[in-house]
Amino acid sequence: MNPRPPFNPQILLKKPNRPDPWARAETWRYTGPFTRWNRFKGAFPGLGIATVAFATYCAYEAVFLGKEEHGHGHHAAGAEGGG
Repeated sequence: MNPRPPFNPQILLKKPNRPDPWARAETWRYTGPFTRWNRFKGAFPGLGIATVAFATYCAYEAVFLGKEEHGHGHHAAGAEGGG
């Protein structure tokens, strides 16, 4: 009686024309709502709205608020309270 050789999965991988037995079971992961783009969009649900809101706020601040010049002369030489 010949001893049975140990199982080697590499031999199965090297054989040509062997379809993946799990390919059909795994296709749902990459189709429909689980495509790469849909998974990426779901990872950051409020990013689009937040980006638009932030850009709008920055534009408002730059146009309407501008730079306010308060306290002229506070940084002049000797104005810090020497006695």
